[in-house]
This record gives sequence, structure tokens and C-alpha cells, in this order.
Amino acid sequence: MRLFVLRPFGEAEARAMIQWRYEPPYDIYNLVTTDCDAQVRFLADPRSYYYAIVCSPDDDLVGFCCFEADARVPGGDYTEAALDIGLGVRPDRTGRGLGQAFVEAVIAFGCEWFSAPALRVTIAEFNARALRVWERAGFERVGRFTRADDGRVFLVLMRAAAIATVRLVVQ
Repeated sequence: MRLFVLRPFGEAEARAMIQWRYEPPYDIYNLVTTDCDAQVRFLADPRSYYYAIVCSPDDDLVGFCCFEADARVPGGDYTEAALDIGLGVRPDRTGRGLGQAFVEAVIAFGCEWFSAPALRVTIAEFNARALRVWERAGFERVGRFTRADDGRVFLVLMRAAAIATVRLVVQ
């Protein structure tokens, strides 16, 4: 069993994360910024709800998660009360069977730190890997929309909030 530590982004984690580059079609997740310093300040600001996911004991940054407005995709319907969750895995760690452990850790963290009746994720329709992982975690498809700026289709998935049983450390 892997032990993941979730902690607020620091400057070093933010600078590392904005350099991550994914291969097509996952390159839609590449962060594009004209002002890296401003992006680092935003990610490292605790009010942004961005958290680094590191693998203990070597403190290796393997992913990140975010909550609330930062986890939403423009164009979706987010009127129903729920905790929005975003998750990103370092490009060289994708497709290696770690998704379920990441999702379980993030769900446990979200349920412990945020009060919400339900959990919600928004996933690009083409991202079959992510859809499988979130559906295995009990999420069901409740909506679909097309993002206006690029025509990409996204799916909205939800499930009831409940504490997941996973070994988690928060720093």
C-alpha cells in the first residue's frame, strides 16, 4: 500500500507542476501561462485550495489535487451543492495503475476537510482512464457539456460524500 501525503502547495511544488507536459490528447491538461511567477503565487496561495500529493517516504511530488471553483471547467452546470474535485498526476506516473490510490486519497481528504453532501468531478470525455477510475470509486455520470472556447466535451460525475478508508497523512 502506498502512503500519500497531501499538503498545501509550496513554491517548489508549484514551479515543478507548471512544467509538466502531457502527450496528446492529454496535452489539454498542460498548464499554459504567460506569467509563471503569478501562477506560482496563485497555486501556493492557501485560498486557492491546491494541494501537492507526495509519495512517502521519499517526498516525491507525484500529483496534485484542487477543490471548489478551481476544479470546475467553464461551461458546466455546478448549481447542485457538491464539493468539486480536480486531480492531476505527474505525466511520467500516468497509466501505471496508481489512479485508484490517488482518487481514494483525494476523496478521503476532501470528505475530511470540506463539508459537502456530495462529491463531483468533471472529466474530458476522451479520458477513458480517468473515467474508469472515478466510476470505480462510485461516481456516476450526471451531465455532459461542450466547452465553448475549444469544442471539447466534458462529463460531470457525482457521488454521495462519505469517508473513504485509506491511509492518509495531511501536513
